[in-house]
Order: sequence, then structure tokens, then C-alpha cells
Amino acid sequence: MFDWMKHVLCKATRVLLSACFLWIATTAAQSQNQKNEGPNGPASAASDARLARLVSLVRDKAKSLEGSSGMRLSFRSFTAAHRLSPDSVRYSDYVVVRLLYEATRDAGFWNMHWAITDQPPNSDSVWRQWQKVRQVSVAESTATAECDELSALYAFLVGRAGVRSVGLFWPAANHTVAVWVVHPAAGPVVRVVVPTSQIFLDETDSFDTKKFNPWRQKTIYEYTRRDVPDSFELPQPLFDFFLRQVDKYGGASDATLQQLRYLREGVFLRSWTGEEAARIALKRRADLGSGPAEDLAALQNFAQDMRSAASR
Repeated sequence: MFDWMKHVLCKATRVLLSACFLWIATTAAQSQNQKNEGPNGPASAASDARLARLVSLVRDKAKSLEGSSGMRLSFRSFTAAHRLSPDSVRYSDYVVVRLLYEATRDAGFWNMHWAITDQPPNSDSVWRQWQKVRQVSVAESTATAECDELSALYAFLVGRAGVRSVGLFWPAANHTVAVWVVHPAAGPVVRVVVPTSQIFLDETDSFDTKKFNPWRQKTIYEYTRRDVPDSFELPQPLFDFFLRQVDKYGGASDATLQQLRYLREGVFLRSWTGEEAARIALKRRADLGSGPAEDLAALQNFAQDMRSAASR
């Protein structure tokens, strides 16, 4: 009887000790998890810089920009130019298409820069360059690409954001732009030229320019190539920069964004300093007077960013 009781007691002691050790380990793990969690949840989720998350957040931001003065005015100009009723084209698609155009174009607010690269007509090289970015400066480019690469990057991202019928168009043997093919609810098909660089264009030419006739090309094939997977991981500083830039500039008017594009390009090319570009932006802001809040904010943000970069 003694041996049996001793065996039961020893077993009970082992079970109790095991339970204690398990409780200690669980408590320690929970404590560590709480340390790793921030106000927005686990650190692993907060640091998710995959392409899929970037696209999702850009779509969310596009939705929030639908009411901005720049977007509304641009859409009205677009539908009027093509004699379309506003309800014949999905406004949400237009906002995504225009937002990513202003972001990814040469000297747009994601700081792309045009140069001859002799790379294939896809965006693979851009993603390789972006993957190596460790620090981001508003006064320097994030990647360099030729016109066909810029157009492929744009078409790829628009497609990932859920808008169909964006492809590449060759207005000349040595030049490429993107084209968005719109199928209105009523009326003929519309081809919208999306010039991701200013090659062969003037300062007044921007989204939906009429300088190139997209009907000269028999077919605009939708860009369906997956240049990188949704799991592609961007450096966190670059990921954050892209989203901040959308917040700063996404709601501004076509005219203001075109002005800022040329100022940004001038800084990239060292045509003027960041301080000089800031002064020009502030003068244009003053000239607007009590203009749209989004335009005033965009010009102010640009000036502050350029001065901040110059002071480093």
C-alpha cells in the first residue's frame, strides 16, 4: 500500500510540476507577445510591406479621395471631353487610374525617374531597384526606368488594383505610353492615353492627352503579366513613403500635380535646388489665394519636404 501511495503521490507531483512549468511558459510567451504588439496589433502585421497590402491600402485611399476637389474636377473634365454622362463610367475606376498615374509617372509623387535603360518592356527592373532601397529622400528618385518600363509598371499596378483594360501603346517606334480602354455603359469605346513620361509632350499635356492617337494601333492588349507576386516584400521605409505621398498629393488638381511634377523633375536633374523649388511652390500657392484646400496643402507639403531634404 505504501509503494502504491508513493507512486500516486510522485505522479501527482510530476503532473503538478508540469502544469506549473506550462503556466510559466505560457505566461512568458503572452508577455513577450504583448511587448511585440503595438497599438495596431502584432508587430508582424504592422510591418507587412507586401505588394498585396500596398495595393489594398492604395485602393482604400483611392476610395477616400473620391470626394476630393482634384478628383471631382478631373473626372468632370474627362467626361466632358469625351461627351460621356458621369454615370456611364465607374468613378471608382477613374480615381484608381488617375491616382496611380500621378504616383508612378516620371517625376510623379512616388519619385520615379526616366532615363534610357535598354530594359525589356516590363517593370521587373523597377521592383529590383525598389527592393534595395534603404533610405528615401523626397529630393531623389526611388528608381530609374524607361518609358516602356514606366508604362508597364503603371499597367501592372492598375490591374492589381482591380481595374481592367489597361495596356501598352507605341505612338512611335521608340516610345511607349499606357492606354486605358473604357467601355461606357452607352456609346462607343474610349481609349485614354496615359503618358507615363513627358517624352514628345509639352507642359500642358497630361492624363488623356490628345497628342497621341491611340486608334493608330489596331489592338490595345491588356497588360496581364505578373511582374512580381503579391507576396513581394518592399522595404518598409519605401512602403511608408508611397502611402504618405498619396496622402499629401492624391487629392490635388491636374494643374497643381503637373506643376509639382516639373518642379520635382528639376530637382532630380539638378536644374534647381530643393530650396529654389520650395520657393517656386510657395509662390504658386500664394497665387492660388483661397483656392482648393487640396492644392494649397499639396504645394505647402512639397515646399516643406524640399526644405527638409535640403537641411539634412
